[in-house]
Amino acid sequence: MSESVAAAGPTVPAAQPERPSRVPDYLLCAGLALAGVVVLLDALQLSNNRTGTDPLGPKPVPLLVGSLLIILAACLAVSVTRGHLGEQEAGEDIDLHSKLDLKTVLLLVLVFAANIFLIDILGWVISGGLLFYGCAVVLGSRHFIRDLVIAAALSLGTFYGFAIGLGVALPAGILQGIL
Repeated sequence: MSESVAAAGPTVPAAQPERPSRVPDYLLCAGLALAGVVVLLDALQLSNNRTGTDPLGPKPVPLLVGSLLIILAACLAVSVTRGHLGEQEAGEDIDLHSKLDLKTVLLLVLVFAANIFLIDILGWVISGGLLFYGCAVVLGSRHFIRDLVIAAALSLGTFYGFAIGLGVALPAGILQGIL
């Protein structure tokens, strides 16, 4: 029996599982810390004008949020250092091995760019309708009439929702006086 063990040669150690990289987790920590610093610096620029209706002023909440972001970043960094890493994407509803559909991405960028350039000329209702309709078509919808009706309803709904609900006037463009 000892001869068969000697003939088999030296034993190969079991393969160690690959350690996942901690870099993405540390990048998240750095991003949170950077966001906290930006919020703190911006909050320090605010004047602390207190009124009868607002006894605290505008500074305390952003100072608290910025401080909590930095504390959260530090706690997350300690957790990552101790070995608690984020779970890797399992890809349950997407194919992780498929290639990027660059055509769709570029067409969506084009639709958004067109909205940026047309919003002042045509107004939100028309440019927003084109935005919603263009995104639906680019993303694969083939119900053209239904999409057009939904885009018109969304653009009109958001126009009046902002105007009446929030008191924010979106550009009316060529429909000025009609809406």
